[in-house]
Amino acid sequence: MTSAIEEWFAAAGPREAELRRVDALVREAAPALDRQLVPAGSGQMLGYGLMPYRPRSAKVATTWPLIALAAQKRHLSLYVCAVVDGGYLAETRAARLGKVSCGKSCIRFSSLDRVDADELGALLRDAVASTSSGRNGYFTSASPPA
Repeated sequence: MTSAIEEWFAAAGPREAELRRVDALVREAAPALDRQLVPAGSGQMLGYGLMPYRPRSAKVATTWPLIALAAQKRHLSLYVCAVVDGGYLAETRAARLGKVSCGKSCIRFSSLDRVDADELGALLRDAVASTSSGRNGYFTSASPPA
């Protein structure tokens, strides 16, 4: 039986191999995080470590992944939802990650070959550590990722 995650990878067509490479890097850097598909717009992305989260516009909390991976038309997006000492980890370390484009929590790249994998792994490990220690200001609760 094919799992939903395997179907998600297969549905990515030519981006499947690159998504699998990024998934392997995330799983190596953050082995304790569960992974599951989460809704994103009209599609899905692969989420790692669901956390309690309440957007400012919402009245009730929901869950959101600490780390998420998505395939876009022209690039891959890796979301790292970690705010430490008032700064988004992805944004504050953008210059060290290689040939990437960064938003607050989003790292965009066309190929993992353009990313400094050691720096990205360190960023992911720091996101998990800051969350586990309660220093991640992104989430409404300091409970460690599931």
